[in-house]
Amino acid sequence: MNGIQQILQKSIAVGTLTVVLFSCSNNTQEVRDFLVSKNLPIGIAKDAFHVYKDSGRITSKLITPLLHDFSNRKQHPYNEFPKGIKIVNFEGKDSVTITGNYALTYSKTAVSEIKGNVVVLNHTEKSRLETEQLFWDQKTKYFFSEKAFVLSTLKDTIYGIGFECKEDLSKHLAKKTIGKLETLEEE
Repeated sequence: MNGIQQILQKSIAVGTLTVVLFSCSNNTQEVRDFLVSKNLPIGIAKDAFHVYKDSGRITSKLITPLLHDFSNRKQHPYNEFPKGIKIVNFEGKDSVTITGNYALTYSKTAVSEIKGNVVVLNHTEKSRLETEQLFWDQKTKYFFSEKAFVLSTLKDTIYGIGFECKEDLSKHLAKKTIGKLETLEEE
């Protein structure tokens, strides 16, 4: 009888444990909703290095020490880079590097906000933009800001507040400017 009681006790223990384990369920949507309600990211990546390719050719690289993925937001999904970001674009003949201490990028609108010691370098043209805040429309490949900036080229250094320019720092519109500029006079 002792053997039968032991088998019966073990069977009851295994059966109870099985019921307990299978009664817990994690619906993926419930988990996502919970993370949204607590304003938690759906994913976190440390020391992220992402390479973007188009037709087998590298078009850009993204490097960040910390990435928070909030793509579970229905209205405005975004990614947060709380410890800074470095982006290197390889478009056409120009190579442009963008760095900043903090960034947000919204996936639906493809607009990014980069803040804190923002530096944009066009390595081909040797131009450099420095500001504290920069908005980047990735669809139109356009930068804009209403903050103070310094735009340095091989010939000029422009200081001002507020500007717009193409992603490669060409064709810029500078507001409230001071500085030494070289101009060409047409006859």
